[in-house]
Amino acid sequence: MNKEEAKKLVINALTAGRQALLEPEAKALVSAWDIQVPKSVLIDGLDDVAIKSKEITPPLVLKVVSQDILHKREFGGVITGINDSEEASIALKEMKRTLAEKAPKARIAGFLLEETAPTGIELILGGLRDPQFGPAVMFGTGGFAVELVADVSFRLAPLNREEVFDMMREVKSYPLLTGFRGSKPVDIEKLASTVMKMSDILLEIEEIKEIEINPLLVHEEGAVAVDARVVLQ
Repeated sequence: MNKEEAKKLVINALTAGRQALLEPEAKALVSAWDIQVPKSVLIDGLDDVAIKSKEITPPLVLKVVSQDILHKREFGGVITGINDSEEASIALKEMKRTLAEKAPKARIAGFLLEETAPTGIELILGGLRDPQFGPAVMFGTGGFAVELVADVSFRLAPLNREEVFDMMREVKSYPLLTGFRGSKPVDIEKLASTVMKMSDILLEIEEIKEIEINPLLVHEEGAVAVDARVVLQ
């Protein structure tokens, strides 16, 4: 997907009356700005699993795709460690059963089967559109406890390289990025470039109210958007 197609994706969602993109759509959007996402396939049901699971490399992750389920893990909407098509079929059956119990009224658009991202440091990268100040970029410590930790930094877009590095240094987890107690440093230049791309997205698509990548997994070779959320206006 290129940038123009990503913009059309947003317009089509709004035209359909939706106020948010589904996860596969959100990932397609950020990938249009060359932010890396895991390779994935979208499946409708058990008939798709055997064929489509062979298009990607295990271990795999299965996720529910639903505009009604934002915190997928809380509803059993994420299963990891899937090694082949048989395990994928079992996982899909289990997930459908769990969702029927925990979220019976949720609208299910499908299921996302994707490659497991490489191990890395979990960050959050996103932004919002303030009615008074305009688009602002957010960067910080990510993961499931992001709200508890509340370790983030903000800057108004557009960003330059110096501002990006100032943002990163303000975050308490910054020493982890540069190599902490013998660990390998991440590709800090690639990370800075990814933050600037988020700024570009907010500037180029005015219909985005909020956007969030959490976690953004960073390692010595780059950064991967494991999950993405986009709220529209």
